[in-house]
Amino acid sequence: MTLRVLATGPLTTFQDGGRPGQAASGIGRSGACDRVSFALANRMVGNPAGTAVLEVTLGGLRLLAQADVVLATTGARCAGGFPHQAATTLRAGEQLQLGRPDSGLRTYVAVRGGFYVEPVLGSGSTDVLGGLGPAALSVGDELVVGGAQLSAAEGRPAAEPVAGVLHVDVLPGPRRDWFADGAWGQLLASPYTVSMHSNRVGLRLEGPLLDRVRTEELPSEPMMRGAIQVPPSGQPVLFLADHPVTGGYPVLAYVVDEDVDRCGQLRPGQALRFRAAKSMLLR
Repeated sequence: MTLRVLATGPLTTFQDGGRPGQAASGIGRSGACDRVSFALANRMVGNPAGTAVLEVTLGGLRLLAQADVVLATTGARCAGGFPHQAATTLRAGEQLQLGRPDSGLRTYVAVRGGFYVEPVLGSGSTDVLGGLGPAALSVGDELVVGGAQLSAAEGRPAAEPVAGVLHVDVLPGPRRDWFADGAWGQLLASPYTVSMHSNRVGLRLEGPLLDRVRTEELPSEPMMRGAIQVPPSGQPVLFLADHPVTGGYPVLAYVVDEDVDRCGQLRPGQALRFRAAKSMLLR
């Protein structure tokens, strides 16, 4: 059983749970940018956790069903009339058409039985930085469905992406002492705007400059999802799913892990504000 790709939108990739535990070999985890929506999509159609789905960036995907198939979409709600956050049967000959979402950036499409993807280093995820995994979808691709054992679990609807300013919690990074005394307060005091040059690797943010007091080179050190790294420009970069495993710029802060999924739904031009995590305020 297959689905034929009629249109891909700006970017549609396969994503699953990623490649954990291989950073020492220089291999990033990758996987879904919004892990909450990814997991919910699989639960909606009764797939086991970690089954490969489609991650659709800013809508535009169009698929033709060549047999009856059960689908669910989560994450950014796309225009087009297809039920969102609900398992729905797409009959043979019918099309799934996802328009541009009103809010959010990434939509997840799960199919009952899962998409068959040839694994690379244990995962079917497309890593745009490392160049690992299957290529992004192209018009004319035939997506093979089936193989995943069904689960009895079904998902409950989840909160949809924020359309306005997103507020997230941060913790101090390991190199806070490389910055001027006011840099931490500056990070928390003013909003930052997501740049057009953002992608699955990270969000490039535009806003007040974060001044460094140490300008020497920093030996490369491990990086992780949620790190806020500050290059010489003073404009922070927030790392997402396809982040590098090491980096040479100082990390001022980390977005708490559960909030990084929400950051994965930010679109260019949207505002982001940081606040000190409650665990800091209780000290």
